Amino acid sequence: MQSGKISESDISELYRLILSLKTEDDCKMLFEDLCTVREIEKMAQRVKAAKLLIEGETYNRVICKTDISSATLSRVSRCVRYGEGYNKFLKNI
Repeated sequence: MQSGKISESDISELYRLILSLKTEDDCKMLFEDLCTVREIEKMAQRVKAAKLLIEGETYNRVICKTDISSATLSRVSRCVRYGEGYNKFLKNI
């Protein structure tokens, strides 16, 4: 995958940067530089929606509790069902 002038190596560097974070404050500091407030809120919304789905909430209740769009919730739901990340990492927090 390559978009514009960003290479797989550049993406790997981002992942390594994230892996170097030690504290929640470190994470906050970096993400506030990397992302807009709205982007951070959207990521948090997806995490909350995934957690609610894993806990057995219905689509309608998740939408009510998170104000997530049905299209985004559908994507999150697919990731919860067929992906690995949400299920692996949400159980650890």
